[in-house]
Amino acid sequence: MTAIKSIWMVSREYGNLAGAGGIKDVVCQLSAALIRQGRKVSVILPCYGFMKPEKLGFSPLLSLSLDLSYSQEERREEALIWQGREEGVAVYLVDSPRFREKLGIYAYTAAEARANPQHREGDGHYDYFAMNILLEKAALGLITRLREHPDIIHCHDGHTALLPVMARELEGCRHYFHHTGFLLTIHNAGLGYHQEVADLPFAQAVTGLPFRVIKRGVLHGSFDPLLSAADYSLINTVSENYARELRETDTDKLTGWLGHELLNRGIKLMGITNGIEPESYNPRSKSASIATAFTPGSHAAGRIPGKRKCKEALIEAVRQRSIPDMRQSGTLTVNYDQPLFTFVGRFSAQKGIDKLLEALKKLLPIDPDFQILILGSGQQVVEEALQALAAANRGRVCVLMGYDPLTARRIFAAGDFFLIPSQYEPCGLTDYQAQLFGNLPIVHAVGGLVKVIDGETGFSYPGSRSAALPDAMRRAMTLYRHEPKVIAHMQKQALEVIKERYTWDRVVERYMTLYKQEIKQLKGD
Repeated sequence: MTAIKSIWMVSREYGNLAGAGGIKDVVCQLSAALIRQGRKVSVILPCYGFMKPEKLGFSPLLSLSLDLSYSQEERREEALIWQGREEGVAVYLVDSPRFREKLGIYAYTAAEARANPQHREGDGHYDYFAMNILLEKAALGLITRLREHPDIIHCHDGHTALLPVMARELEGCRHYFHHTGFLLTIHNAGLGYHQEVADLPFAQAVTGLPFRVIKRGVLHGSFDPLLSAADYSLINTVSENYARELRETDTDKLTGWLGHELLNRGIKLMGITNGIEPESYNPRSKSASIATAFTPGSHAAGRIPGKRKCKEALIEAVRQRSIPDMRQSGTLTVNYDQPLFTFVGRFSAQKGIDKLLEALKKLLPIDPDFQILILGSGQQVVEEALQALAAANRGRVCVLMGYDPLTARRIFAAGDFFLIPSQYEPCGLTDYQAQLFGNLPIVHAVGGLVKVIDGETGFSYPGSRSAALPDAMRRAMTLYRHEPKVIAHMQKQALEVIKERYTWDRVVERYMTLYKQEIKQLKGD
């Protein structure tokens, strides 16, 4: 029997230390679940400019000198490694000038744009590829210096996808990591997430990889880390349905046909639906930071008194414009007995913000009572469209531009229905989070969102016809107004399904199966 004792995670995000999306939760909660199983888990990530290692309880460990050459220039970069622990997980931070100068994880912030006119807020870092290679080489160097021999190195997304390639191809690495297996989890395969680079000589110079490896990893003229990793690592996506869509449907055009290229090469793409830690989103816990504790689905009459108080408190806060660090457009009138729809996410095509705008323009004139509260940020043109919608529907549409996790939780707790009209969605975590607060999701049935069971744990609609989302919203409002006991039953059912199928203590077993499969293949069993 294959024993897995030591696992290293390599990621650009982790828990409360550095987060921009769902990866931070997945890496942190999966690591915690492995620790509970008695495994040894270590995580390595960059030390960004907004992080203060000493204040976070980290201490300096060692320094690394890492080859990071350009096409016409041989060069090295220095990195200091900080060490610390987070709930039993050994955490290492890579501190280098390249990371320290960044105030955002993947893109430039407003402060950076003000300081340097060449940087625009929201644009990705110009040296993204070098940042990724620096992290990957630092991880390999640190493991070697510590004389660690991981059973598995688990890499997350395109930012770390070349680590298995370098571990198997670079002199000094391929022998040391001979007995280590690799798993790459693709959290999002959409265009813009591959971390590809068109300058092939630069890719070869900075990675140190043979040109045959660079050439084989080319997709549509660019060196693609996700494609390159397929020859050196097991690969999974964050839901079974997303893995199927990438190989069997036209959804793969949104990845540049990566899934079909993997299929053509005989590469198996597996899917494991992400889990969640329910206690982290328990409305009865002090950390929930909501108005009143409550248990979703607990009230026989259908309406939950504690949840209503959360709605009242949040509506009053937006009426007073007292939510900090937000740019607010519009407000909400006192109308507690009517449905409150909610949305938390990026204002982007992937998240279906265009579909949401269309649906609201259709429904607001014909149903005079429901309200909607939106939290997020994105392209200026989208923000302006939402502002115009709020101005035209005073008291019914409120838009909070920005993001704060505590504000998001208040919205989960206050809302009756949570809208996820995504164009595609590899897994989806906000549907879980909303359900845990009794906020029933209304989802486009794509990718991992198929885990929402229509009429049982939320509302789901297929296809992309313009009437699909408004029809689903009308169904939800009809039940809310006329069948509150049905809504209460759905809220309770959603909790039960999460606890039965999607806690990390259950999902971790599927990852353990992949880890063991990789080790068996490595040994030739």
